[in-house]
Amino acid sequence: MKGQIFHSFNAESMESKAKWFLSLTLTERMELLCAYTDLILENNPEILETKNAQPVTGRIQVLSKTRG
Repeated sequence: MKGQIFHSFNAESMESKAKWFLSLTLTERMELLCAYTDLILENNPEILETKNAQPVTGRIQVLSKTRG
């Protein structure tokens, strides 16, 4: 089987992306999480100061912990 290179986010299904992510080891997943976090903080260092985040229309969902 030959590998393919995709240049569009729409070229792969969510299932294939999830399958790729699940194929990573726990260490690789954590490294990816750290890389994403570093990228976000480099581009928006004030993000840690943000309070009371509000949901954005679309596929992004803001979760909050409730006391109970």
